[in-house]
Amino acid sequence: MVRPHLEYRYANSVWCPYKKGDIEIIEKVQKRATKLILIMSLKKLSYIERLKQLQLPTLNYRRLQGNMIEVLKIVHNYYNSEAAVKLNFNTFNTTIGNMYKLQKFMCHCKIRKYSFCAQVVTIWNSLPNGVVDVEADTVNAFKYRLDKHWFNQDILFNFNADLTGTGSVPICMWL
Repeated sequence: MVRPHLEYRYANSVWCPYKKGDIEIIEKVQKRATKLILIMSLKKLSYIERLKQLQLPTLNYRRLQGNMIEVLKIVHNYYNSEAAVKLNFNTFNTTIGNMYKLQKFMCHCKIRKYSFCAQVVTIWNSLPNGVVDVEADTVNAFKYRLDKHWFNQDILFNFNADLTGTGSVPICMWL
């Protein structure tokens, strides 16, 4: 009952916290909610172990997943191009990553540095073609492939973990 209010999926890219303290405050709500579950054996487990037992990802992971879904919708023109955020494709062909690579932004101030457009590029570019190429697929198919690709990532159950393989800073520092 609480989770939809904490993650409000479609406004994720607007309000997404980037400070570690803010992320911890939001995550504390889910941490407390997992303690309220009536299975007595869960109460004694750590937060990470409770999430694993419940197969419940961290809110940080869910925000990251929501950001990637929004990028997919922008890249594949699910939105009206007049209203959508402008993400520029990288014109230099490289063999690492996917064929929908985005151009990185140069940011000199914090407001721009922590914006949606500046933060999603590195993670999106690290995804393989098998995940991002969804010409005839649905968003749910993308979500399934993304979850499968990130299945062994520590960030799935540990909100302080890094998203490995992206060459970026720890996710909790900017998401």
